[in-house]
Amino acid sequence: MRARTLPGTTITAPNVVLGLMRIAQRSDEQIRELVAAAREVGIDFFDHADIYGGAPHACERRFGEALRLSSAEREQVTIQSKCGIVPDGPYFDFSSAHIVDSVHGSLAALGTDYLDLLLLHRPDALVEPDEVARAFDELAAAGKVRYFGVSNHTPAQIELLRASLDQPLVVNQLQLSLPHAPMVAQGLAANMTGLDQSLQRDGGVLDYCRLHQITVQAWSPFQAGQGRGVFLGSPDYPELNAVIDRLAAGYGVAPEAIATAWITRHPAQMQVVLGTTTPARVRAAAEGSDLPLTRPEWYELARAAGHHVP
Repeated sequence: MRARTLPGTTITAPNVVLGLMRIAQRSDEQIRELVAAAREVGIDFFDHADIYGGAPHACERRFGEALRLSSAEREQVTIQSKCGIVPDGPYFDFSSAHIVDSVHGSLAALGTDYLDLLLLHRPDALVEPDEVARAFDELAAAGKVRYFGVSNHTPAQIELLRASLDQPLVVNQLQLSLPHAPMVAQGLAANMTGLDQSLQRDGGVLDYCRLHQITVQAWSPFQAGQGRGVFLGSPDYPELNAVIDRLAAGYGVAPEAIATAWITRHPAQMQVVLGTTTPARVRAAAEGSDLPLTRPEWYELARAAGHHVP
């Protein structure tokens, strides 16, 4: 498992992360088995959010109940959570009170005294950056959050926050997979006419994050896009799966490893956030952590996924 120190932090983090948004209905034994499988392959970084599980802090609570980490065990793992979505609305709330209350709820549910990272989950159009700064200052001073980041934010939205914050934003969690890769594919078609792919809709977020030492975390790495399901093995993606299967056979790994490696091969040094609750799939994806895809293989996968490569 390839790991590095996340820029702006002292956290040594693997480039594959286990997301835990689907464990609310899992038994203690199933959760422990899933986490153990992750730990066995070098994944010691766990991603949560206050809204995961259908009820406030439901998945965080199940994680805390199943593992009951001792102080020593807690120090061996990285726990990240997110806040800002209010599902009852639905709406978004980056007020100081909401951020602080959410963190307190996460800490109680997880059974820990601190979060290693807290991300603002989705942009709040009514955000007041000074409110965010007040919450971050309070949480940092109390030792309840070590580092901060965002999720699904554009460069301009990040800049707006940074103007008020004393803490660096060290992570931006964004949707990315082989078929759903606008942040990567747009640059391939820049300055070309008649191609939707050439249109920049995210402000150049990937290059922005690289320039500012913000680690991109790729969520839904096996999903084709919003509401389109998993692409691995799907009859909707015959060309892509043919290439994935051929490369998987050549490297002696599972298809999940090739899909993971397409992301980890990128020099942005992104983290892949897995959403599976199947231990075998965690192990399969982890094989892609340091798989050395060649440039021809990487570009062949991009073409097979439907991206225009001039």
